[in-house]
Amino acid sequence: MTEAGTTRIGDPERATLDKAADENFPVAPFFLPRAWRADLMAVYGFARLVDDIGDGDLAPGGADARLLGASAEEAEDPLLLLDAFEADLHRVFDSTPRHPLLRRLQPTVRRAGLTPEPFLGLIAANRQDQLVGRYETYDDLLAYCELSANPVGRLVLAVTGTSTPERVRRSDAICTALQIVEHLQDVAEDVGRDRIYLPAVDMKRFHVQEADLARSATSASVRALVAYEAERARDLLNEGAPLVGSVHGRLRLLLAGFVAGGRAAIGAIAAADYDVLSGPPKPGKLRLLREVGVTLRGEG
Repeated sequence: MTEAGTTRIGDPERATLDKAADENFPVAPFFLPRAWRADLMAVYGFARLVDDIGDGDLAPGGADARLLGASAEEAEDPLLLLDAFEADLHRVFDSTPRHPLLRRLQPTVRRAGLTPEPFLGLIAANRQDQLVGRYETYDDLLAYCELSANPVGRLVLAVTGTSTPERVRRSDAICTALQIVEHLQDVAEDVGRDRIYLPAVDMKRFHVQEADLARSATSASVRALVAYEAERARDLLNEGAPLVGSVHGRLRLLLAGFVAGGRAAIGAIAAADYDVLSGPPKPGKLRLLREVGVTLRGEG
C-alpha cells in the first residue's frame, strides 16, 4: 500500500490490466463513479488473468506463477496453475490472497457481497479449454459460454447493485453474444491453439473442414459459416438489449457500450466480408459511437 492508501500496481498486475484497452467493449470508462471503476477493473483483472493462464499468455518471466506460490512444474502446466489460482481465489473470501490482482479483488468482494460461484465458473471454463478443443453443437457452445462469459455480466450487475432475474437473463444473452463474436474474430488464433469454437454441426452444414480454418485465405464456405454465426450473435445482442433500458444514468451508458461493442464488432466482421483468417476484424471508434447511439435510442 502507498501512503495514500491505494495499491501500487506492479508489473504483472499492470501487464494484465493494460489489456482492457483491447477489448470490444468498455471495461471501466471514465464516466462511471470512481468506486464502480475500481470494482469493475478488479473484476476485469481476475477475468483477464484466468484467461491468460488458460491461454498460456502470462507475462514472460514467471512472475504470476511465483506470486501464486506455484512450483516450477506447476508453472508449466495450465491445469496445475489454475488449481493454484483457485486456491488463491478462496483466500479472497477467508484470508489474504497472494496475487496482487486477487488482493485488489478482495475489497470489491466485500463491498458488493460477491460469492465465489461466478469466479469459479470462469476458472472452470479455462479448465475446459485445456480438455475440450471442439464443440459438436451450438448448445454445447452455449453451455461453455455459460461458464466463460455469463459470469462477467452477472458480476457487473452485482457490483452495481442492479441484479434481478430478468436482468441476469438479458445480461447472459449479451455476454454469450460477445463471447461468440470474440471467437469469430479469433478463429485463426484459436486454431493455432488447437481449439475450434465453431460448432461441428454448422461446419458440416456449410461444408467447412478444419483444414479450411488453418489457411490464410478465407474460402466462400468459411465466410458463409462466419456470417451465420455472426447473425446468431446479433440475435442474442438484440435479445439482451432491453437490459440497457431497464437501468438509468451512467450504468445505462456502460451497458449500451457492451451491446454497441458487440454490434460494432459484428459490423467490422461484415465489412471485411467475413474474412476472419487474415486477421481479426476490429471496429473503429466512429462505428462504436454510432452503435452506442443506436442502442441508447432503442433502435436496431
